[in-house]
Amino acid sequence: MFTMTRMLSAIGWTLIFLLSVVSCSDEVIQPLDKDEAYHLQIPSYFPEMTFDQSGNPITKNGVELGRKLFYEGRLSRNNTISCGFCHIQENAFTHHGHTVSHGVDDRIGIRNAPAVQNMAFLKRYMWDGVIHNLNEQAIIPITDANEMDSSMPEVISKLNADSKYKQLFKSAYGDENITGERVLKALSQFMASMISADSKYDRYRQGKAVFTAGESQGMTLFQQKCTACHSGELFTDESFRNTGMYYNSQFKDAGRYRVTLDQNDWMKFRVPSLRNIEYTAPYMHDGRFYTLDAVLNFYSDNVEDNANLDPQLKQNGHIGIPMTGQDKQYIIAFLKTLSDNNFITNPKFAE
Repeated sequence: MFTMTRMLSAIGWTLIFLLSVVSCSDEVIQPLDKDEAYHLQIPSYFPEMTFDQSGNPITKNGVELGRKLFYEGRLSRNNTISCGFCHIQENAFTHHGHTVSHGVDDRIGIRNAPAVQNMAFLKRYMWDGVIHNLNEQAIIPITDANEMDSSMPEVISKLNADSKYKQLFKSAYGDENITGERVLKALSQFMASMISADSKYDRYRQGKAVFTAGESQGMTLFQQKCTACHSGELFTDESFRNTGMYYNSQFKDAGRYRVTLDQNDWMKFRVPSLRNIEYTAPYMHDGRFYTLDAVLNFYSDNVEDNANLDPQLKQNGHIGIPMTGQDKQYIIAFLKTLSDNNFITNPKFAE
C-alpha cells in the first residue's frame, strides 16, 4: 500500500511537471534588442550591496535569462527539478510544507530550503556559509546528488540543443556561446533582482504606516530579546550560532562543522533573515518547527545547554530567552509586519 501510494504520488508530480514544461516551452520570450541595465529599487536604509556588478552587471536581458533558467527543469539530471521547484514564490521562495528539500527521484535532502530574497546584500550563502559569492551559489543544488544531481557539462549540452536559449544567451551576453559561468551568472542576476522591501515594517520606516499597539510592543520586545542575532534591516547578522537544537540523527547535519571540521562549530548554523517569516514555514535548518509559536516556545523552554551554546542564550543563569505567552504573541505580531505581499505576488519573478 505504501509503495503504491508513493508511485501514485510520483505519477501526479510527473504530470504536474510535464504540464508546466509544456506551458513554459510554449512561452515566447522577447528580449530587448539592445540590452539595458536593470534598475534595482533599494531603500536608503538597506545595507550596501555585496553583489559585485563590475564582474556581472545586472541587465534586463540577463535577469530574464536567469528567470527562465530558475524555472528550467533541464538543470536537473532527469529534467524534473528546477530551482523554482523548491523555492516557491508564494512562500517567499521556500519549499512550503516540506521540512527539507526534495530532489530527483524523490530523494530527500538534509536541509530546509532557505528563502531567496535580498541575496544581493548577503556575504554568505547556504545554512553553513560554504558559498561566499552569489555567482557560485547555484552550483551546489545543480550538482548535489539529492537535489538536481546534474553537472554543468550536462546542463550546457541540454541548453545548446534549444534554439530559444541560444537567442536568450545572445541577447544577454552578445553571442550564443552557452557556458557554465554564464548560466550561473544569469541565475545570480535574477536572484540579485529579488529584493523584498515593501512590507508594513518598510512603510513604517518610511513614515507611511503606523503600527498597532501590539505591533509596537512586539517591536520593543524583539529589540530587547532578538536583535543580538537578528539585527539590521535584513534581520540577520549573518553569524553562525549554536542555538541549542538537538542533533538530528536522521540528517546527520552538524552545520558549520561540515565546512570547517572545527569542533567549536558543531551545530552552528547561519542566522537567517526574518523578512517574510510569516510565509516561510517550516522553520530552522531542518524544518523541525511548523509555526512561529513553536519556534518561540523552543527558545523560551527547550534550548539544550550544549558545550558551545551561543552566549546570548545563556545569560543570568537562564538557558534560552525568557518570554511570557503574551510576549510571544506581541513578537509574532511584529514579525508579521515583515511580510511583503507584493514580493510574493510580483509577476516579474514568476514562471
